[in-house]
Amino acid sequence: MKSLLLVVDMQNDFIDGALGTREAQDILPAVIRRVQEFDGDVLFTRDTHFENYLETQEGKNLPVPHCIKGTKGWELQEELKKFCEREGCALLDKVTFGSKELPAYLEAHYPEGVESVEVVGLCTDICVISNAMVLKAFFPELPVSVRASCCAGVTPQSHENALEAMKMCQIALL
Repeated sequence: MKSLLLVVDMQNDFIDGALGTREAQDILPAVIRRVQEFDGDVLFTRDTHFENYLETQEGKNLPVPHCIKGTKGWELQEELKKFCEREGCALLDKVTFGSKELPAYLEAHYPEGVESVEVVGLCTDICVISNAMVLKAFFPELPVSVRASCCAGVTPQSHENALEAMKMCQIALL
C-alpha cells in the first residue's frame, strides 16, 4: 500500500491572483519542498469554474471570478505543475469544494487501499477541510493528516478554526 500526498488547489488565482493572500504566498516554498520530499504518490486537485461562475451559487456568495478553466489563474503554480508530469502523480479537476471524484479515483487506482493521506494546500477553511472530510466520510479507517505549515486559509483566524475542526473529526495535524 502507498501513502498519498493530496495537494489541494495550489493554483495561481489562490496564490497571487484574484483570491491570492500573503499567507498563500508564504507557504508556497514549504509546499514545493513537501512535494519534492514526499515518499509516495502525489495527487493534485484543481478548482475549476467556467464562464458562468457568477451565475452559480458559489459565484453569488463569492462574486470574484477565479480559476476559470483555461486561464492562467486556473493553472497550478509553475513549480508545482512540473511535478504532474512525473510517475505517481495525478491531477483531478473539481467543480465543488470537496472533490466528488476523489473517492472513486482512490478506489480505481489503489484497489489494495491507501496506507495514509496527507493533505496540504489552499484554502484550509474551504477546500482543504472539505477534501479531508470527504476522505474521512468515504474511508473512515484511513489515517488522514493535514500539514498545517503547508496550508493557508482565507484569514489566519479561519485557518486556525479549520484546523481545530479537523482535529475534532480525527484528522491528525502535522
